[in-house]
Amino acid sequence: MSGVFELLEKIRTKPGMYIGRPSVSDLFMFLVGYEYGHGESGVEPTEEEDDFYGEFQPWLQKKLGIKTVSSWAKIIMLSCHDEKIGFEKFFKLLDEFKQRDKSLDENGENGIKSYPVFNEKIAEESRIN
Repeated sequence: MSGVFELLEKIRTKPGMYIGRPSVSDLFMFLVGYEYGHGESGVEPTEEEDDFYGEFQPWLQKKLGIKTVSSWAKIIMLSCHDEKIGFEKFFKLLDEFKQRDKSLDENGENGIKSYPVFNEKIAEESRIN
């Protein structure tokens, strides 16, 4: 079974196949359902899923200097007001998140852990922006 980051890469390249359209809000709801479905089925989360579900929101809030109870999708939408642009921004932020220094996380381990960035062109664009 693939992990959440592999699934997200599939969604990045073919959002219509998974969530109907490129929409950060629809992506968020899909991932909530994915996480819930795994939990209900007794599927243990992988280390990367624990990392994403437990650390992405706090990391994003810290990065943007925002304290809120709103979802990461709503936080992203604060800066773009367009679902498709929010979808694209999410993946830029996800690439940054996967390359971060985990020792700076609220709940993270000491040391650096990164995950492969599947789309090098998009990764390069996120470093430029």
